[in-house]
Amino acid sequence: MTEASETRSAVQEAPGASPSRLRRLMRHVPLIAPVLLFAVPCWVLLYGGQNWPLPATLFGTGLFVLGLVGMPFAMARGHGRRQQDRAAIVGDTLLGASWVLFTWSVLLGVLLRLALTVAGVGEGQDRARIVTWAVLGVTAVLLGWGYAEARRVPRVRRLEVRLPRLGPGLDGFRVALITDTHYGPLDRARWSARVCETVNGLEADLVCHTGDIADGTAERRRAQATPLGTVRAARARVYVTGNHEYYSEAQGWVDLMDELGWEPLRNRHLLLDNGGDTLVVAGVDDVTAESSGLAGHRAHLAGALQGADPDLPVLLLAHQPKFVDQAAAAGIDLQLSGHTHGGQIWPFHHLVRLDQPTVAGLSHHGARTLLYTSRGTGFWGPPFRVFAPSEITLLVLRSPQRSASS
Repeated sequence: MTEASETRSAVQEAPGASPSRLRRLMRHVPLIAPVLLFAVPCWVLLYGGQNWPLPATLFGTGLFVLGLVGMPFAMARGHGRRQQDRAAIVGDTLLGASWVLFTWSVLLGVLLRLALTVAGVGEGQDRARIVTWAVLGVTAVLLGWGYAEARRVPRVRRLEVRLPRLGPGLDGFRVALITDTHYGPLDRARWSARVCETVNGLEADLVCHTGDIADGTAERRRAQATPLGTVRAARARVYVTGNHEYYSEAQGWVDLMDELGWEPLRNRHLLLDNGGDTLVVAGVDDVTAESSGLAGHRAHLAGALQGADPDLPVLLLAHQPKFVDQAAAAGIDLQLSGHTHGGQIWPFHHLVRLDQPTVAGLSHHGARTLLYTSRGTGFWGPPFRVFAPSEITLLVLRSPQRSASS
């Protein structure tokens, strides 16, 4: 999400407000957000005029208080120094469930109540209870569906991408993209193997992984990542780091991917030739790499392109879409990214847009640069995907010269 440096800059430049006061407010956001996630649904479902029997009200309130206390505790034990996977699963699940419940408590608590009032349906208590059951029903359905969406093998999204500088010998070049697999507390070794089988069925010339392989170290998540070694590509398998690698010993992931037969493109490129034409495939470390303090890790586009013919088309791997500003300035033809998850749980994509230029799909930037942002192959944290389906992407590169002659 928004980098710390950007937050500090916004605080310093905010007009008409005391920087120190804003800093104090920002410090309280991690405390305020969980309270709102549980307090708003609690009020809408239990105290919005329903007049439930006292035992039911007390029981429901107790559940919300338990969630409010339990979620941060489980998250701290699961993702903090202890790294307890079972606690992480509980905390992540509570986070996702509370977000969905909060969203629909707000929407239905206002819109449905208003619609019922306008339609003259029910009196105060009856109307409030209709809203309660509607919120609970919608939340239950979305969580069940969202869990199934998160755990299934992603569907393949296919699209053709026309690159004006691509030579006719490379027309039809097939690029498979996976990203944000996020192997984590929930063991997904079988899921990983099935994803790799799906990728192999695409018979791609080039297979790319644009980072965020896992949450945890390479040693801890090796079993889930090992199936990546079975991926086949006619020409190359390439990988770049994501921001989550820098939370968990990034060099270990670079070494493991190299061991599994993938080429880590750490600010370097390779050349792929076909039919007398050449494609430059370049990659950069994630934009958070330098701030990690890990020696030699940083996003360095000039280094990635050093020695490449500037007249050749360039396919760039960069984990975060925001890197496209640099890519466009350098005249990159196509950048492949992930990171956003398409928002993962609606309507979180609105917050993603505050930090990234795009959430999903193909977009144009600058004079000739195209950016494809994948919604991701796996999921981060909460095991839910709501209105943001995962994907394995097959991009077929097209040359204008070949298209014109065919």
